[in-house]
Amino acid sequence: MSQTRIARITAMDPVWRTVRDEAAAMAKAEPLVASLIHAVILHHDTLEDALSYRLAQKLADANLSEMVLREIVGEAFDSDAAIGAAARADIVAVRERDPACCRYIEPVLFFKGFQALTAQRVAHWLWRERRQDLARYMQMRMSEVFTVDIHPAARLGKGIMIDHAHSIVIGETAVVGDDVSMLHSVTLGGTGKEDGDRHPKIGSGVLIGAGAKILGNIKVGACSRIAAGSVVLSDVPPCKTVAGVPARVVGDAGCTNPSRAMDQIVRTSVNIEDIVPSC
Repeated sequence: MSQTRIARITAMDPVWRTVRDEAAAMAKAEPLVASLIHAVILHHDTLEDALSYRLAQKLADANLSEMVLREIVGEAFDSDAAIGAAARADIVAVRERDPACCRYIEPVLFFKGFQALTAQRVAHWLWRERRQDLARYMQMRMSEVFTVDIHPAARLGKGIMIDHAHSIVIGETAVVGDDVSMLHSVTLGGTGKEDGDRHPKIGSGVLIGAGAKILGNIKVGACSRIAAGSVVLSDVPPCKTVAGVPARVVGDAGCTNPSRAMDQIVRTSVNIEDIVPSC
């Protein structure tokens, strides 16, 4: 591809342009990571190519080589433009919501929450293409590498941020809307051995605190907040805060966009002993 065409593509893609600019500055500032920067970012013409390379690096093993995985991920990006669009929205979400993220390049290089989300989107494409065994293989590798276990059939929106991304579990029939933020040790699970539609449906703009467990085929309304450590077993109305074990409504969400505000402090007049069981 000519340099003129690369420049034209980059100019039309502000996220990729910013990532490349940051990559050049990073390579200059820290020569010891320059080879990594060139391999992952600067040797590629598009964000999709860079992500294909990065995911293949991370997920390859003795059974599926880096070259094969790169072809699989690239095929998914080529076949479904929504995967690349979601990746860009996820990068922006991390940059805007995570105070530990100072540059757009950081999720691509370093953040396993973003990398796991992108890998799941590829696995979901494989699942829809009826290549379910390969999708399950990718799920296994995601769990081993990123400690994030998201079923390939789960449906995820765009603009999602998973902060820290340790011990995340999202079940097969779960649905997560756009602009959702969740912290580590969140479970979107079932309640037993039932089959069928058995996992939560998370509305757009929801903030899910660390360690929260949302169980069963229940709905969490848009722009609501789930307090850290809560166990949610029933529907949550939109624009409310729930807390406790089991969780119950303790107040309004406190703002119009909880997932973007990332305010996890529960301000309530409810007696804390009423929502947290005693030992």
